[in-house]
Formats: sequence, structure tokens, C-alpha cells
Amino acid sequence: MLKIATGADVDVEVKKLIEQKSLSGEFPEEKVVKEIIGRVRKEGDAALIEYSRKFDGVEVLPGTIRITEDAIKAAYDKVKLGFLDALTKAIQNITAFHKKQKNDEWFETLPLDVVLGQRLVPLERVGVYVPGGRATYPSSVVMNVVPAKVAGVKEIILASPPPISPYVLVAAKEVGVNAIYQVGGAQAIAAMAYGTESVPQVDKIVGPGNIYVMLAKKQLFGVVGIESLAGPSDVLIIADDDAFPEFIAADLLAQAEHGPGSVAILITTSKGMIDGVQKELASQKTKLKRQEIIEKADIYLFHVESLGKAVELSNRIAPEHLGLEIGSPQRVLEKVKNAGAVFLGPHSPVAVGDYIAGPNHVLPTGGTARFSSPLGVYDFIKHQSIIGYTKPALKNVWKDVKFLSEIEGLDGHGHSMDVRFS
Repeated sequence: MLKIATGADVDVEVKKLIEQKSLSGEFPEEKVVKEIIGRVRKEGDAALIEYSRKFDGVEVLPGTIRITEDAIKAAYDKVKLGFLDALTKAIQNITAFHKKQKNDEWFETLPLDVVLGQRLVPLERVGVYVPGGRATYPSSVVMNVVPAKVAGVKEIILASPPPISPYVLVAAKEVGVNAIYQVGGAQAIAAMAYGTESVPQVDKIVGPGNIYVMLAKKQLFGVVGIESLAGPSDVLIIADDDAFPEFIAADLLAQAEHGPGSVAILITTSKGMIDGVQKELASQKTKLKRQEIIEKADIYLFHVESLGKAVELSNRIAPEHLGLEIGSPQRVLEKVKNAGAVFLGPHSPVAVGDYIAGPNHVLPTGGTARFSSPLGVYDFIKHQSIIGYTKPALKNVWKDVKFLSEIEGLDGHGHSMDVRFS
């Protein structure tokens, strides 16, 4: 669907768009997801096998949910020449970027030998979900696994709907995944959350998926760690007279091809840009393979009077991807408050960030960039606070702690101090 708006109508459309993108509220699929989770928890592998037959049309035999090493080795003969070279370059760039995210532990000694500090403890076991269906996603493997490896996670498992693409199998092997399971959908999330005869229980699940995967993660939050609830992908491009209509149209179409719920938005200060991009969309779309999916995505072309207004609207929308296709994009960068990733200038398309630049392409969707960040090393590390007091140090604050505990009506807290000095 293509929608064009100017002037006051833009604010109206943006308000509707924000409501549409929200991941809150109730979903009709929730009942089905709850049933799937319950059956997997109770029946284990038997439920996974039945759901693979029902939803994926694949007969997975008992004992074969885990992909064998021989099958992974065979996948190397099925990928195109040059795939490993491109994959290796992506892994190197993404690893180098995420190594910069590692924090250091710290400890300090205060007067009276009070020791305070912070320990960083990697998660023990993480589950990565990689979707199947409309496309093949080796990039999703790399983006989800690399930060976990950099963080020091000991065991990483991967689940994906059968049949799993050889490109996913090769990518998983190259980044050091410990085990791969051919199970998809809400049942895969339930299996990793509770564990089955074949699939081990994990501490945290990462990775995007369809509405059933998202709802399963939502329902299982608390049973297992969840990095985010991934909704439909979106991009917002801010453009002025210096932008190239053919570049913008290509970037909008690239986002629209992700799926029927995808959102692609242009906010421009140039009236001529609207016409130019509209013509380019019509022309370029005919050259793409996923036209049917693109037709079901939402594409918005908005005209506003100033770059200030464009940035204000962008901050309200809080896009997953924000492209600044304007002269000297750095001049508005400090005003950008809400965006998952920002792409500077005409030669920084979202596609380069999706595959090879280095920053993670797992980004906050559904307007959650207002309070969320891209997937990173920090998502796979627990922070432990360390507190160590000597007797003289504790005595120095004894009366203060007791006073504050009395204010809160928690006399047991005060007693736990008194008993040490009685």
C-alpha cells in the first residue's frame, strides 16, 4: 500500500502509523501459542515432531531433531562459490565491532576497607532462533551468535524450521554454534525455554521470527531470558533536495520485501522528491522477485516544511532503521534521539548494515527504539554487584541502616545489624 501525505495530514498519518506499529495489546494467535507451549512442556519431542509435520510439512523422525555433523559437513557442498569468502568477511567485521562493546570488571577499596565492585558473568547457554519460510537467513545466524561468542557464552544452540537451508547450517558451523535443531515456530521457543529429550534448556533466547515466535517469547518471558519482541521490520528515510530518488526508492523497496507487515517511510523537505520516488518505486518494483510481498507492505511518502520537523516526526516514530540522505547528515545526528541504527548519506544503505558493516542488524522494532538498543555483547552478560564490609566499616554505618529500616517498618533489617554489635 502506498500512501502520500503533506502538511497537517502528515501528523495524522504518523499518529495512525505509531498505533499500527505497536506490539502491545492482544493477538488472536495467543490462544494457539499457549496450547503449543503447554504441549511441548508436557510431551517434549513428541509434540515437536507432530508440529513439524503439521506446520512445516516435514516428517522429522524420533532421534533426528538434532542435525548431525555429517549433515552439516554435507551442507558445505551445497552453497554457492564465494559464499564462504563473503561470510568470513562479515564475521570478521561483526566480531571486531562487538569486541569494542566489552566492559571491564571493576573493584575499589574505600576507607575502612569497604570493597565494592562489579563482576561480569557470561550466560551459560543461549538459544538462537533463525526463521525459515520466505527467505534464507545466514546473516541472522551471524548477528545473533557473534555477540554471544564475544561475551563468552559457553554453549550456543540454534533452532530453525525444517528443512534447514545449507547456508544456515554452514553459517552456524563457521561462527561456532554447538548444536543445531530442526524445529521452528512457537514450539522451538518452548523447547528451548523448558527443554525436551533432545533440546536442552537455555538461559536466554534471541533471534527474530513470525507472530507465533514473537508471542511465544512474550508468554515465556520470565521462564527464560528474552532479548526483545521482534515485530515487522521498518525503515525511515529523511531526505532533502540533495538526495537521489532512485537510491531512496531502492532502499524503501529493500525494506518492503521483508514481509507483508513491513513499513517503509520517506519524510522529505522536497516536493519534487515525492514525485521522483513514486516513479522510481513503480519502475524498480517490476525488476524484483518479491513483488507480491512488496505489494502487501506499507510505503509512506511524507512532505514536510523543514528538516527539524522531519527529525521530530522520526523521533516520534522511533524507527528500526533511519537513513539520513541529506547534505551533511552529521548536522542533524545529535538531534536524533530514537532510532535502532542510523545510516549516514546516500552510500550507506540499510543493506550494508544488514550483512557486513559490523554493527548488529537485530534492532528494536515497533517503536521500541524509544527505550531499547541493538542486540549486543551486553545482552549475554550478567552484572553482579560485589559488597564487602569489615567490622569497623559496618559499625560506621550501623545506626544509619537501623534508622532507615525503622522508617520502612522493617525492624528485622535493623536487628540484623544490632546482633553483630550486641
